Amino acid sequence: MPKRSKQYKEALEKIDRKSHYDTRKALELSVQASYAKFDETVDVAVNLGVDPRHADQMVRGTVILPNGLGKEIKVLVFAKGEKEKEALDAGADFIGDEETLAKIKDGWFGFDKAIATPDMMGTVGKLGRVLGPRGLMPNAKTGTVTFELERAITELKAGKIEFRVEKAGIVHVPVGKVSFGAEKLLENVNSFLETIKSLRPASAKGKYIEGVSVSTTMGPGFRINPTLI
Repeated sequence: MPKRSKQYKEALEKIDRKSHYDTRKALELSVQASYAKFDETVDVAVNLGVDPRHADQMVRGTVILPNGLGKEIKVLVFAKGEKEKEALDAGADFIGDEETLAKIKDGWFGFDKAIATPDMMGTVGKLGRVLGPRGLMPNAKTGTVTFELERAITELKAGKIEFRVEKAGIVHVPVGKVSFGAEKLLENVNSFLETIKSLRPASAKGKYIEGVSVSTTMGPGFRINPTLI
């Protein structure tokens, strides 16, 4: 077993491993159990009753968290001509020019999100093997391949997150910082869970949301009673 710190063990004492909490209580306990010297990120993990191996059971989407993520989002935009200026005016941090493309190929990832105009996807596609595994590849389904750059940039900087169910049937996303407090975190979590519920595949049988837990970067997880969601 991994060696745990004294702080982690003390945080673990706050947990009744046999209990499931309502969402508010689980978040309150997560905040109370936080012990790191930095502002920890709060994460939510949802175990879904789907089989992602089947295309008709893939759960994927986006949600704009009402209170954001508590961090500055650096946005890279692949655009050309007038769209470059539009992107910069809208708040883009980087433009994907030839120099930037070369930097990415060499391992530079100083951005959190990437957007591309449709006419740039031929160029961006060459970076698929680099951007894809890191979840940075622009995608029309998530609104990051678009000519509406101002809207896309504004949404990402406001706290729009993308999510996709993993092979094990789990969706894992950040929902804010410990410093938000339980109330703001609750608003973010509820927005995310409502979106998850709305995306239930028609072919999914039985229980859809099988388990939910919240945790901080360094802290233990607290389970939420899925029947209360």
